[in-house]
Amino acid sequence: MEVRKDSLKAWILAARPKTLTGAAVPVMIGLALAWVDARLYAGDPFNWLAAALCMAFAFIMQIDANFINDFVDYAKGTDDRETRLGPERACAQGWVSLERMRHAIAITTCLACIVGLPLVWFGGLEMVLIGMLCVVFCFLYTTHLSYLGLGDVLVLVFFGLVPVSITYYVQLHTFTWEVIVASLACGLVIDALLLINNFRDRDTDRQAGKNTIVVHIGAEAALGCYLGVGIVACLMGGIFAFNGRWWAFGFPFAYLLLHLLTYLRIKRIWQGRELNKCLGDTARNIFIYGLLVTVGILLS
Repeated sequence: MEVRKDSLKAWILAARPKTLTGAAVPVMIGLALAWVDARLYAGDPFNWLAAALCMAFAFIMQIDANFINDFVDYAKGTDDRETRLGPERACAQGWVSLERMRHAIAITTCLACIVGLPLVWFGGLEMVLIGMLCVVFCFLYTTHLSYLGLGDVLVLVFFGLVPVSITYYVQLHTFTWEVIVASLACGLVIDALLLINNFRDRDTDRQAGKNTIVVHIGAEAALGCYLGVGIVACLMGGIFAFNGRWWAFGFPFAYLLLHLLTYLRIKRIWQGRELNKCLGDTARNIFIYGLLVTVGILLS
């Protein structure tokens, strides 16, 4: 791929636009739940500015995480141009220098804080703590925790529990069991993206000392986990049926069919760069899940 150094194209590729579905989906689900509950129970108007700030913060933090991952993995030697199986990375390919990437990380981190700070007006001072935790763990994930096999736990928390629940809280200043269960289900679905990424890189990660959960439990068990997170997430949607939101429960089973097809494709390919197609399929499936749950909530 021909990419000029420090060009707009280089920075767009470094931001990894396909991963933004993982940032959008939790906020979509949280906003849908807040919109319906605000009208049904609270009698309060839905605040669109707060909704926009939540979505913008999620997008910027995802880009920030991608920049940090690009920088740290190359600096540590994890990203090797010769052995890398995943999509090309900006620093490893020389599209962006380490110095420029360091500046970009500082800018996106500050921008996320600036965008997130007004949420204090809507959600209270606790939003400062939530924002600080997001920033701190954004750095800790790539620098330390992903090497200890804790990446999947962080996905469950920061792509499920935190964004769905806090997006809802900013609007209604409370939580419900439905919101908490829905947020954990969302985290499980998004974790499929990390599982396929680590499944593809299991051999190079093992050599680099990056002990992901796939390295710990082996390829067969990891593939079973990939299938399992989709199934469990859909079953957890039973909380919607319990509350009479049958569309929100039923719609995601269409996602489950796509998830199963992707699982079978991974099983057939098993290893190598061709698994990047499954990575793209998984990102698509996550977005479809988010759309189906969101529409289901609104229809219910």
